[in-house]
Amino acid sequence: MSVIRQQPLTLLERLYITEVAKGLALTARHFLVNFPRHVVRALGIKVGKGETVTYQYPEERRPFASRLRTRHRLTRRADGTPRCVACMMCETVCPARCIHIIAMEHPDPNVEKMPRVFDIDIGVCVFCGFCVEACPEDAIRMDTGIVEMASYTREGMIYRIDQLLQ
Repeated sequence: MSVIRQQPLTLLERLYITEVAKGLALTARHFLVNFPRHVVRALGIKVGKGETVTYQYPEERRPFASRLRTRHRLTRRADGTPRCVACMMCETVCPARCIHIIAMEHPDPNVEKMPRVFDIDIGVCVFCGFCVEACPEDAIRMDTGIVEMASYTREGMIYRIDQLLQ
């Protein structure tokens, strides 16, 4: 095994003068290129997206990846009832323990159960998607495209079955 010895730093390298100058030059270049574009945009002249880095939220939305996990939703059967059979798989697999289900009998004798209560605490959810993967009935999905989920209370962050079916 050979030992590679590092060369000692020169005086300029030890003082970091050249590295600090390179960093300042890079920052100044970004500022001098982007600042006029932001001024032109503030005056109301549309500048192409390839020319500035900043998204003017909320008027301009960032494009999301197709695989992005957004707010949960429950799917329905043809008769309008939830597709969920209250098997508790999603509740069991959830690492954040944010799903709460209470089962009841389904009016259709061909379907064993359905959820009477199906709550998801979005304030606790980590959006891992395990519930979607574990569901044998494809009843829960995270493809709504809704990313803005805010509330002034903790109770407002709990989505009930009627909200999830919308």
